[in-house]
Amino acid sequence: MIFVLVIAAIFALLGAVHRYLWRRLVRDTTAPGGAARRTGTVLAVVLPLLVLAAFVAPRAGAPFPLQQAFAWPGYLWLALVLYLTLALLAGEAVRAVWLRLPARRADAGERAALPVAPAPPAAGASPAASPAAGAAPRAERHPAAEESPAAEESPAASPSRRLFVARSVAVGASAAAAATVGYGTYSVLSGPRTKRITVPLAKLPRAAHGYRIAVVSDIHLGPILGRAHTERVVAAVNRTGPDLIAIVGDLVDGTVADLGPAAEPLRRLEARHGSFFVTGNHEYFSGVQEWVDHVRELGVHPLRNARVELPGFDLAGVNDISGENHADGPDYARALGDRDPARASVLMAHQPVMIHEAVRHGVDLQLSGHTHGGQLWPGNLVAAAANPTVAGLDRYGDTQLYVTRGAGAWGPPVRVGAPPDVTVVQLAARG
Repeated sequence: MIFVLVIAAIFALLGAVHRYLWRRLVRDTTAPGGAARRTGTVLAVVLPLLVLAAFVAPRAGAPFPLQQAFAWPGYLWLALVLYLTLALLAGEAVRAVWLRLPARRADAGERAALPVAPAPPAAGASPAASPAAGAAPRAERHPAAEESPAAEESPAASPSRRLFVARSVAVGASAAAAATVGYGTYSVLSGPRTKRITVPLAKLPRAAHGYRIAVVSDIHLGPILGRAHTERVVAAVNRTGPDLIAIVGDLVDGTVADLGPAAEPLRRLEARHGSFFVTGNHEYFSGVQEWVDHVRELGVHPLRNARVELPGFDLAGVNDISGENHADGPDYARALGDRDPARASVLMAHQPVMIHEAVRHGVDLQLSGHTHGGQLWPGNLVAAAANPTVAGLDRYGDTQLYVTRGAGAWGPPVRVGAPPDVTVVQLAARG
């Protein structure tokens, strides 16, 4: 029932947005009854249906090739819709100014050209100075006439002028949106950037100073991002030469049957102390147990409410909080309860909101993802409302939290203002 309500809300929002886009990009820029208007009207109906198909097909169990066929055009159009709408809303101000400024100048010129009523003849003036007999007297312009709609008309308000302005705004908005989405798509498909940060831990021994953890999250293998994307991520991680690799959830958006080949390059991950994985919320939409078993086969060690002792610190991992709906939620006591509190601890937990439990259990550093850094500006504002930290390093009490922006993308394969990353967290001993 909730799923149906969500779909209905999305459909209503898409319908309202596409009606606005149709008005500004089709109705205002094309001739009634023309081929351009008919084509634009058809697209205004078909494109939002593609978005819905891209969203629904995986959840309805559609064949994977069909999911891919819907995903590329549907999700790319969704990103274009966002930036077309923002650009056109900004264009409303441009439209208003553009139409009004020439109108004011035209009105001023019209008033300057108005005839002036003649003054009455002076006493004793000859009749010759007065209007000719029988001539129609000139009517003096009434001040109220300046306020009439007819006086407001100007070349700026003519249909041809309005069409020119509408087309100019539409072309400018479309070019800006296409350039933004094109750059954002390139950002994802060119692979994640490498970030490096140093995190001091008070309990870390000198022997472990400089220990490097490659943190990667939100790879989001699915109908759009496949094996080539995994290969780019693996290459980026291996280039950093880490001591340990931490994959903090949202590896996949689909089943092992569909995406097993796409995940295969994970076998080539290289780190002195291995690779570790915790579940994200999307694993619970994709067959969590099958994926846990599969990543283990690929040589990646799942940490399911578990802990391992490494030289100089403990590495723990907890299941994502979405697992609570599947009787598989996080168990901090199991992962952290019997550890030596004198040892430094690093916790892998997919969502930043899990930091509060980490603080209560005396964790020194939590590694998270989930937010994508907002992925599509201004999505960072939405992410900030739902997460304590959107990206980067923060401190909560005695616990530090690092949130990576992730290496992939969910939905549109587009990132704007939040480039994908693999982060090398270098641990530092104090003193």
